[in-house]
Amino acid sequence: MHARPTCAVRRFKHATLFACALLPLALMSAGSSSAAPAQPQTAVVAADDFGPLKHIKAGVLDVAYVEQGPADGPVVILLHGWPYDIHSFQEVAPTLAAQGYRVLVPYVRGYGATRFLSAQTPRNAQPSALASDVIAFMDALHVQRAVLAGFDWGARTADIVSALWPERVKALVSVSGYLISSQEAAKAPLPPSAELQWWYQYYFATERGQAGYERNRHAFAKLIWQTASPQWAFDDATFERSAKALDNPDQVAITVHNYRWRLGLAQGEDRYAPLEAKLATFPSISVPTITLEGDANGAPHPPAEAYAQRFTGKYEYRLVSGGVGHNLPQEAPQAFAKAVVDADHL
Repeated sequence: MHARPTCAVRRFKHATLFACALLPLALMSAGSSSAAPAQPQTAVVAADDFGPLKHIKAGVLDVAYVEQGPADGPVVILLHGWPYDIHSFQEVAPTLAAQGYRVLVPYVRGYGATRFLSAQTPRNAQPSALASDVIAFMDALHVQRAVLAGFDWGARTADIVSALWPERVKALVSVSGYLISSQEAAKAPLPPSAELQWWYQYYFATERGQAGYERNRHAFAKLIWQTASPQWAFDDATFERSAKALDNPDQVAITVHNYRWRLGLAQGEDRYAPLEAKLATFPSISVPTITLEGDANGAPHPPAEAYAQRFTGKYEYRLVSGGVGHNLPQEAPQAFAKAVVDADHL
């Protein structure tokens, strides 16, 4: 196992013990639900020891999610990436719930028990569609504002919601910073070493790649986990618990579409075109933000200095050391949870 993670914080000295760092929480009505939420259904199936899964119809989806903490607490929404799932936040969620937060952890479209409501809905994974899912999820639960925190796809989604709907976001925690891009920007070639890191994106651009992912979902995901977090000594049980989420019937279609769309090889839906046009201008993010990076992140990610100017509100960057890779909330849950609390109080 790697050494215990530590946090280097811009404008602050090294973090003290996490238990001492979490400040008493003043429950703020602006962050809590403004009306009685729709009554979600609680499923019989449990997310292992994470808690029972709830379901709610939101937009084009029946969203499966875990909820922890007081129903009247300020809301935090935790967003996972690919090829991961809600268990990336299994230690983060109860830590935040213990501080008085209402913590919501949804399965993204194409993962776990989340399902499309209609077979006719395009299996579209363009970034603005994923961000719109978050807004629909918040609307269904009558959540007016929330702290958003995520990594990988989840960080990109949280960035987009913060940029396009800042009135819905109280604060942001984003692993690897500003991840908003566009199809036009993706046309520019990268240096060979950088292109190599994106090998799976080009693999998915082929029919062979789609068939290969369909046939080898779990093996594919384990390889990504290993390369993205080379110093994280996760065990088979930890991996298999999350890999089950990739058995979703729409997983392959969603994953392949996401990466093909980035390269301009797949079309999006017309209703998202206005949102994508705004994102193509690389809008700034004005909500209070803390960005995080692991010191052993093996996945493609921009250097912190490349995106700092995109955050125009209160902002901090933190490097989490100790061999921490791409799945930062699961590898360094205390540092991630602390960032959420601190961002909420910036």
